[in-house]
Amino acid sequence: MLSPIEQFRENIARVRDLGGLHAAFGQLTTPAVDLTDLLRAQIVMVVSALDQYIHEITRVGMLEVYDGTRPQTNAFLRFQVTMGAAMKGISTSNNNAWLHTEIRERHGYQTFQHPDNIANAVRLFSSCELWPSVAVQLNLTVQDVKDRLRAIINRRNQIAHEADLDPSYPGSGTRWPISPTDSASTVDFIQDVCEAIHNVTN
Repeated sequence: MLSPIEQFRENIARVRDLGGLHAAFGQLTTPAVDLTDLLRAQIVMVVSALDQYIHEITRVGMLEVYDGTRPQTNAFLRFQVTMGAAMKGISTSNNNAWLHTEIRERHGYQTFQHPDNIANAVRLFSSCELWPSVAVQLNLTVQDVKDRLRAIINRRNQIAHEADLDPSYPGSGTRWPISPTDSASTVDFIQDVCEAIHNVTN
């Protein structure tokens, strides 16, 4: 089974392949063929890779806390479980499968994309000061990291929820512009953020 960071790296490789397809098809077609949806797909998929990574490091980290291989955090101790899960935990005290299921159920409807949500998730298994630590790794300010991440999430939402249509031209079908540089820099930044999170939480 792949670790969360290994799975993330595989997901990022798939995202980068879309950029390769955009470049390759661009060589084979005329400019009249619009290939920019491949770049939009990269942005949607890289945010998905981020979200999935945070879900997984949180689940694995919380299980490590429960098993005693990580120190407890205040957020971990406040994590609420159902009575059904508590009963299973009591009856199978040497097995963490009940907590694994409970984490998946409680986090299944949540997204870990915005900076505050990511930090809240990480607090469930790590006491590190997440964004200051990540900012040091990236040689940026905390505000720069958070602002860039928010901008990426907002762009992803424009694509996923608004068909990337520019509301300045209603009914025209005009989409926001996107370039290979836009998508590549987005993928690079998300990869850098997740690699930094891996470094500061391990």
